[in-house]
Amino acid sequence: MPYPYVLLSAAVSLDGYLDDTGPDRLLLSSPADFDRVDEVRASVDAILIGAGTIRADNPRLLVNSPERRAARVADGRPEYPLKVTVTATGDLDPAANFWHTGGEKLVYTTDEGAEPASGALGRTADVVSLGPDLDWRALLEHLHDVRGVRRLMVEGGGTVHTQLLQQGLADELQLVLAPLFVGAPAAPRLFGPGSYQGGRLRLTETRRIEDVVLMRYEPTAPGTGPAPAAADRHWLRTACELAALCPPSQTAFSVGAVVVAADGTELARGYSREGGDSVVHAEEAALAKIDPADPRLPGATVYSSLEPCTRRASRPAPCAELILRAGVRRVVTAWREPDTFVTAADGTGALLSAGVAAVVLPEYEALAKQPNAHLLP
Repeated sequence: MPYPYVLLSAAVSLDGYLDDTGPDRLLLSSPADFDRVDEVRASVDAILIGAGTIRADNPRLLVNSPERRAARVADGRPEYPLKVTVTATGDLDPAANFWHTGGEKLVYTTDEGAEPASGALGRTADVVSLGPDLDWRALLEHLHDVRGVRRLMVEGGGTVHTQLLQQGLADELQLVLAPLFVGAPAAPRLFGPGSYQGGRLRLTETRRIEDVVLMRYEPTAPGTGPAPAAADRHWLRTACELAALCPPSQTAFSVGAVVVAADGTELARGYSREGGDSVVHAEEAALAKIDPADPRLPGATVYSSLEPCTRRASRPAPCAELILRAGVRRVVTAWREPDTFVTAADGTGALLSAGVAAVVLPEYEALAKQPNAHLLP
């Protein structure tokens, strides 16, 4: 179930507010940061905001730079990204700037909200019902598969940001901190209460932009079941990149693996033929570096560029068995093993039969195949 890359973008006061309680929008970013946001908008396929943000701020959500719009067109993309909003009730103001500027518009709603949304907007926007409830995973899958969106920028509001983070669906958070205090308890905050799947975030960049500070974060905590979390992409990409370290072979695949605890802590990593061992497999190499009594193993996730083997001639225990012995209950892979060396290999099926949540993210298959191109037809 591939999703777009989801980038959350927001600016907040030092005390964590998105706005104050006055009638006019509180401008938190600096002019130079507004230009940075314009650059980010120009780089994505779609921009999403909640219907509440349309009502409160009446934004246009445009790429303002003519040069950036021209570059999009030169690349074969629409002049403006697709503009997307989400509403449970279908309560939309057809006079809002959102509908009358930029390019295509798309509304996601519920069965209940579909009729009022369509009635209010007519042909101004496409309206898609997600069923009885707003289902973020179904929304992202539809954006990816039907609308071809690969990068999605989310600009608010706080409820939308909160839900995406709590469900582990955000790949990146770009947070701008403004040098002022709001101090009004009734003002909107960026994040609401609840349980968050992201765990401790990884800081990837800090940048001073005039008088504000940009902080970029990405989640680290793996998913907990068959539905992928945003952090799964980071760790699976890491596993695929490890495969490039493998000494080349004509008789075995090059594979990388990473074992990650439930809180996002990396426990170990490994790759095929690591350390001069000509027959060691990636998952085997990684698990060998972890104390078998480590209490974090049952809650950990194994990421492997190729699904774990179920049969091998070089060692008594295949990797799927090693994973089960370790007590790991979740595995994420990029590529199902072809019949190159073993006929009818099905490591994913073997893990599923043993009660392990085995997830395949096929969007990383091409990356997993790169160091194995010499073995493939």
